[in-house]
Amino acid sequence: MKKAKVVKKTVKAAKGAKAANGKAAKNGKAAKSTRTRREWTKSDLKELKDHSKARTPVAKIAKLTKRTVGALRQKALHLGLGLGHRR
Repeated sequence: MKKAKVVKKTVKAAKGAKAANGKAAKNGKAAKSTRTRREWTKSDLKELKDHSKARTPVAKIAKLTKRTVGALRQKALHLGLGLGHRR
């Protein structure tokens, strides 16, 4: 019984800290982070083509290039590159 009270107090304190920081919305949901759009440079395209030829997993490419998996798949589709588990 004592552990439950301690956990509830900790959760309330954490929510209060988030609200104080402005990180949480008024309705209790976390604030949505905004993403800035980055143009594809020639070196980005070359890197994507090289990873496609090397059959690097998309999740690994996403971490290396700091782009989302969806963005990589869309660009590969636009360029006609094979990317993903069914090439």
